[in-house]
Amino acid sequence: MPPRAKKATEATQPSTLKELKDTLWKAADKLRGSMEASQYKDVILGLVFLKYVSDAYDERRAQIDAGLRAEGMDDDQIAMLIDDPEEYHGYGVFVVPPRARWSYLATHAKGLPASMGRSAKSIGALIDDAMDAVMRTNPTLAGTLPRIFNRDNVDQKRLGELIDLFNSRGLSFTRQGEGRARDLLGEVYEYFLEKFARAEGKRGGEFYTPASVVKVLVEVLQPTHGRVYDPCCGSGGMFVQTEQFIYRHDGESTDVQVYGQESKNTTWRLAKMNLAIHGIGTEGLHSRWGDTFVLDFHADKQMDFVMANPPFNLKDWNRVEGDPRWRYGVPPATNANYAWIQHILSKLTADGRAGVVMANGSMSTNSGGEGEIRARIVEADLVSCMVALPTQLFRSTGIPVCLWFFAKDKGIGAQGGVDRTGQVLFIDARELGFMVDRAERSLAPEDIAKIADTYHAWRGSPSAASKPTNMAYADVPGFCASVSLADIKAADYALTPGRYVGAPEAEDDGEPIDAKIERLTKELLAAFDESARLEQVVRTQLGRVS
Repeated sequence: MPPRAKKATEATQPSTLKELKDTLWKAADKLRGSMEASQYKDVILGLVFLKYVSDAYDERRAQIDAGLRAEGMDDDQIAMLIDDPEEYHGYGVFVVPPRARWSYLATHAKGLPASMGRSAKSIGALIDDAMDAVMRTNPTLAGTLPRIFNRDNVDQKRLGELIDLFNSRGLSFTRQGEGRARDLLGEVYEYFLEKFARAEGKRGGEFYTPASVVKVLVEVLQPTHGRVYDPCCGSGGMFVQTEQFIYRHDGESTDVQVYGQESKNTTWRLAKMNLAIHGIGTEGLHSRWGDTFVLDFHADKQMDFVMANPPFNLKDWNRVEGDPRWRYGVPPATNANYAWIQHILSKLTADGRAGVVMANGSMSTNSGGEGEIRARIVEADLVSCMVALPTQLFRSTGIPVCLWFFAKDKGIGAQGGVDRTGQVLFIDARELGFMVDRAERSLAPEDIAKIADTYHAWRGSPSAASKPTNMAYADVPGFCASVSLADIKAADYALTPGRYVGAPEAEDDGEPIDAKIERLTKELLAAFDESARLEQVVRTQLGRVS
């Protein structure tokens, strides 16, 4: 990122990505008006998506034109070939009809006046029409884009002003010299998702998992191939971080297929748009939303990697006692935590791996038969690692959370050079992270690397987080410990890391122990004497008052 420039004003363009995101957010926030938070979110993110597909289309169209001219074709020949949908879809670009393109909307940001017997159209109506046109032209987007821009509670004047801002110089979402074409909009989209999650509070947790938590899952699992699955995918953050991880370390994600399911219509739409923006195929999200417990859309597929952040302690869920997924026991009707865990385990291939965000209570609960289910899962040697996370990572909930990591095979092989059969790694990361503000904590890159490097050292596998060489694992008191299944059984199958990692070693300050005891004893006695003196002063003052 270039050096920070002076803050953008009406006369200057945002010169850093942070300023760009902040400028767009402030402008978008003016549109809030009387809209509910969920509708406001759909309006803004839908608009950002439309800007991207239009910019990407214009960029690809210019490339086709240049290529055909280089072959010696004239304008008439180019006109016959330039609208071939395959020339766009084959490059991951959506086809955008003329009246859905940003240039057309920007030209008519104040709407269309009535003329030649035609009724006047607001800018909101033009955007709704554009959304319809894009979905008709690109079947994979059917039912995905919002058509809510022409409603009474959407301020059409401010909507037009927002169109003007998005259209201003420097706000193009296509290739800008470095990186990939989607990077800029992808960051803006994710930034907006995070801002909306914060604004919506508890509801925000339904569609957004903090990026630092997702990065821990990705850096530990390192999903670089095969099928990646999320049974409650929210806005698709697990898939986006997977794609970014692969790009950072290996290049293009050509050997990964994503599969997900989401029970809420509006959240499913967010996920479809988010994946499309990042160039990730959306076919694996199915053609509609749906509850995973009611109907698993991917029941015929086994997955190489599963990452999920299920709703914590879900009480109202579709429970069928005879469901074959309950291999380790029927989960209680009052809590779906172990339903999610068993569903995820049922999806893994013979060497599959999974990472799941869970409420801390899942590590030690014995209510409703959950203790017996946990014991069977541990005895099946499916748990590879447990991570206790710091508090306040989730603005949407005060519930402390942990990470469960599962592996079908912990022996020596492609997944690691150390046989960890019959062992579980416990990591207590509660002291890591930094406060973003008074209400929210985040994990720094070095915190994420510390967790991932510890896991990969334990497993004997290379870590992409910081690429340590020949890093050997060793228990660290207060932070990590490798524990046998026998010891876990002796602890009644509790999986709380603090139970196993112990206390951190005290630093040796060089003071002899006898001298330290003598010094501390004197300090304590002196404190007692001072307390007694102050007590007498207070008694004397109270006597004078009475």
